[in-house]
Amino acid sequence: MAKKPSAGAMRQKVYFQRRVEVEDDFGNTVADFQTIFTDAAEFIPLRGGEGVQAARLTGIQPYIVRVRSSTASRAVGADWQIVDARSGVVYAITAPPTNQDQKNAWLDIMVTQGRAS
Repeated sequence: MAKKPSAGAMRQKVYFQRRVEVEDDFGNTVADFQTIFTDAAEFIPLRGGEGVQAARLTGIQPYIVRVRSSTASRAVGADWQIVDARSGVVYAITAPPTNQDQKNAWLDIMVTQGRAS
């Protein structure tokens, strides 16, 4: 049976970043990631399945990042990235948030370690 989500498991502070176009000193438009909001999250490493095991053999560990559902977290897309506030590790979002419990209380976001492209 799957573990029930709880607020006590939200031990990581994460920054949700989106690519924003800004002008540099020379008038050129440059896209860079900027923090849109900060939230508490739980990181759940994925272990099973053939695709997950193949990714782990190439050095990529997929995770599910669980956050509370909010207006800001529901706006997150696959072009965003998540940064761990403590370690600075960057996680690319590989799938948009899903509402697993169907009660709109928690969102699960699939990520892999590495910068979003």
